[in-house]
Amino acid sequence: MADQTTYTTDSYFETQERPASLDAEVSKVRDWVTTMKSRGKRIVLVTSGGTSVPLEKNMVRFLDNFSAGTRGATSAEYFLAHSYAVIFLHRQHSLLPFTRHYSHSTHPFLDLLQIDPVTSAISVDPSSTSDLLPILKRHLEVKEEGTLLSVPFVTVNEYLWLLKGVSEVMGGPNGIGRKGMFYLAAAVSDFFLPGTRMSEHKIQSGNGVATDSSVENGRLTLSMDQVPKILRPLVEEWTKEGYIVSFKLETDPSLLLPKSRAALSRYGHQLVIGNDLHRRKLEVVFVEPLAGGVAGEEGGKFKESWVRLGEGKKEIEEEIVEELVKRHTTWIDGGKV
Repeated sequence: MADQTTYTTDSYFETQERPASLDAEVSKVRDWVTTMKSRGKRIVLVTSGGTSVPLEKNMVRFLDNFSAGTRGATSAEYFLAHSYAVIFLHRQHSLLPFTRHYSHSTHPFLDLLQIDPVTSAISVDPSSTSDLLPILKRHLEVKEEGTLLSVPFVTVNEYLWLLKGVSEVMGGPNGIGRKGMFYLAAAVSDFFLPGTRMSEHKIQSGNGVATDSSVENGRLTLSMDQVPKILRPLVEEWTKEGYIVSFKLETDPSLLLPKSRAALSRYGHQLVIGNDLHRRKLEVVFVEPLAGGVAGEEGGKFKESWVRLGEGKKEIEEEIVEELVKRHTTWIDGGKV
């Protein structure tokens, strides 16, 4: 079994394979950002969905998490409603803005349709029209405006390379500066299997065939390395003026505030949104550096603001985005939030 390696962000990108489609995707983002900037748009990068961890280069088996991209897809819609242009960096086949309302498993789109028995013409069931119409209208408006750019990924390696590339575009000399927001809602894997220690082909159920995996007596053993924390280079190098929002998910409520404060102290960004796994659709907590305290300073002062699902609101993301837009406006104007 190979020894584990501790990766810095630099060493990760120096050693892990660059996705074949990276340059084309980043070029597409650069052209789109230039267009949105010329129109005076604020731009938010929304990351969404989970990241898979391949166990083989010719991937058959992989590790994954439960994220379907609900928060990211929902939030993207509300950012669009607030006139933001949205780069939607999402797990392929996870939920998307607008079409999320008709997921293949919970509310299949085909159930909305009917066939005329005489002409065989397809139409929407009248009972579904009132719900579908505003969603479809908004989807077509956004499509016409071109304010939603979809960028897919599958693996954690693809995600990290794309996040770096997109962030450098937004934060570069021809980027968007303080008008850029980073809403990092993707569920990023904590561990990965480096390419140099990965089996070329499918791991067999017999004896071990991979440098870093083995099967013995029916038991698969893996040795994985920790994914480097990329918030620091995002804050300090890739996009120094961007308004950066990260998420902290915990299952133990007593850890939520300490872990969120620790993330701000460690990385020095603007805001952590804390989520308790079982109440994340009802309430979240915004943790920010307090005016007079310094984010990134151990022992710095923080303020916490609870955001809860309001009466008459169906989705807490509406409340979250409304609060973020206010804070981003202050950031753009050069003030501390």
